[in-house]
Amino acid sequence: MKNNYYTVGLVFLTFFVISFLTNIMGPLIPDIINSFKLSLGMAGFLPFSFFAAYGVMSTSAGVLIEKYNEKIVMIFSFLLAAFGSLLFGLFPVYNMALLSLFLIGIGMASLQVAINPLLRVSGGEKHFAFNSVMAQLFFGLASFLSPLAYSYLVINIKHDGNNSSRFLETLSKLVPENLNWVSLYWIFAITALAMAVIILFFKFPKFELDETEKTGSWAVYKDLVKDKTVILFFFGTFAYVGTEQGIANWMSKFLSDYHGYDPQTIGAEVVAYFWGLLTAGCLLGLLLLKFFDSRNVLKVFTIGAIVCLTFALFGTAEMALYAFPLSGFALSVLWSVIFSLALNSLESNHGAFSGILCTGIVGGAVMSLIIGKLGDLIGLRYAMTLLYFALGYILWLSFWAKPLINNATIDLKKVKENQ
Repeated sequence: MKNNYYTVGLVFLTFFVISFLTNIMGPLIPDIINSFKLSLGMAGFLPFSFFAAYGVMSTSAGVLIEKYNEKIVMIFSFLLAAFGSLLFGLFPVYNMALLSLFLIGIGMASLQVAINPLLRVSGGEKHFAFNSVMAQLFFGLASFLSPLAYSYLVINIKHDGNNSSRFLETLSKLVPENLNWVSLYWIFAITALAMAVIILFFKFPKFELDETEKTGSWAVYKDLVKDKTVILFFFGTFAYVGTEQGIANWMSKFLSDYHGYDPQTIGAEVVAYFWGLLTAGCLLGLLLLKFFDSRNVLKVFTIGAIVCLTFALFGTAEMALYAFPLSGFALSVLWSVIFSLALNSLESNHGAFSGILCTGIVGGAVMSLIIGKLGDLIGLRYAMTLLYFALGYILWLSFWAKPLINNATIDLKKVKENQ
């Protein structure tokens, strides 16, 4: 039992590291554009390279886990992420950035598939909901801290030998002048390598997945993709991640281009608060789901996201500073509600269905790329209006969904009668 507590802690740490490596793209994009003299379209290929890996690995990783085990897949994933990070740290050019992000993305996608069933078994089924929320809090904390770490490094690394610590002095020797942001990839490489070593010496509990949670064979996936419900909810996760990453990846560049805010300071802070409020909103969402039908919660929060996006894109500079982070708050419950509605709409093959839903994370690749390409043609502001179509689809899904099992809610009338 004690080892299981340690396993839960390891899963929380893994969630933290995944988020730290994943959600830094937004603050980096303005620097990458300036450093490599890129168009918006070329910059859009950066998140595309990363999130395209989810389309490749979300189902494949499940098959690999069944063939080998969680430990082997997790070690391989972190080693691959470390190699990808080191590759760009040593050769900081645009083409290498694309390859690096794709390799890191493959590692992160595989990890996401591996750790969710591990969390359920190690923490106990009865505590899975609570532990899942805790995991999201760790995920959100890292998303909040990574832009601040970026801001600290780009401002404080000096190339004249006047660094305030040996750590910064070492990083200054590893990165080219005027490319201080590349130091993050050295941090990523060290972090991922350390996680691989920790997992190597960690003793995992033995467990068996329920039949409904197993990923199943390729034949199961072929049957599922013929189901209308599966396809519509796949596009639901596609639309959500596309919206989340479309805002997170481009908001700093938007604030710089349209309102003149420094992406290394103000832009990074806004991205940090976007992720911070997205995390905080999860807690409110959990409370609301105890009292209201999840479809109604999805409707309200989606409309809220549309309103926030409108103020962010077409409001004043001050409005944009607040509306972008608040859009994170509005988006906070969308992923979990869409995911739960999807699984509750199918009687079996939940493990394979989860893999298909996670493949929808590729929406983060497609939407960010299209926004970049459109931004070169019509400007970033109007390119980001593409996100209205994604949010509109989610809103439609909230009306269309007819789950076999509704979320459990507290009946206040019965509570009063029993008092």
